[in-house]
Amino acid sequence: MATSLLLNSGHHIPSVGLGVYKSTPGEETYGAVLSALRLGYRHVDTAQVYGNEADVGRAVRDSGLPRDQVYVTSKLWRDAYGYDRALAAVQDSVRRSGLPYLDLVLLHCPGEPGPREGAWRALEEAVRQGLVRSIGVSNFSQAHLEKLSRTATIQPAVNQIEVHPFLQRRELVAYCQAAGIVVEAYSPLSKGHKLSDPRVAGVAARLGVTPAQVMIRWGLQHGMVSLPKSVNPDRQAVNLDVFGFALDEGAMAQLDGCEEGLVTGWDPVAHDPV
Repeated sequence: MATSLLLNSGHHIPSVGLGVYKSTPGEETYGAVLSALRLGYRHVDTAQVYGNEADVGRAVRDSGLPRDQVYVTSKLWRDAYGYDRALAAVQDSVRRSGLPYLDLVLLHCPGEPGPREGAWRALEEAVRQGLVRSIGVSNFSQAHLEKLSRTATIQPAVNQIEVHPFLQRRELVAYCQAAGIVVEAYSPLSKGHKLSDPRVAGVAARLGVTPAQVMIRWGLQHGMVSLPKSVNPDRQAVNLDVFGFALDEGAMAQLDGCEEGLVTGWDPVAHDPV
């Protein structure tokens, strides 16, 4: 299995990334990102609202890795929507990171329709200015995506949504993949709620891997990018070690049968207006 996916923007995105949601700004985030990069991660996912963009950027710079070997994503919070505010917000994110550009910037949620359209135009302008290489969305439903596509001059490269075996969003994932939009799965471990589920644990025991590895691998085999989060280097290493085994048809069918609509976080996909 390839360790990266090709986006509709022409850039590749690593298939496993480190999420830094709820990683405390400062030394915790800095240490977690630096540890992950030393372990082999090449993709870090942050957001303005996390308050740790600067720590991510500092770790990337201090890693000694060439800039083009680390994929860095951030997201605009809805209070920065509207054209002028969104363009300024992208500029602020790049400045805070201390990096020459960001690989991917997303609208963090649909928010309100009017400001959303202006924010998307700002992201398109940020691409033209070289501040950002790819742009996308997070927590968008099919209806949100269809509306955006009618006015966009650059189509979203990704839609980052909560997905795991217990929340599969099959119709939305199928729509995105048919439209050439890569799905990024956040909370791929269901925030730990289902790691001890006997179906997951049974597959893990049979294959000699961990339940976390099983859940991450399930998403990869469905063509998604996976964004597990951990500040623990040992867990980081395990979460990245998912390319040396495969889930067979029986295991995939068993995990596909786990769907129960389990939303572990917020759900703008369902609740934000179109």
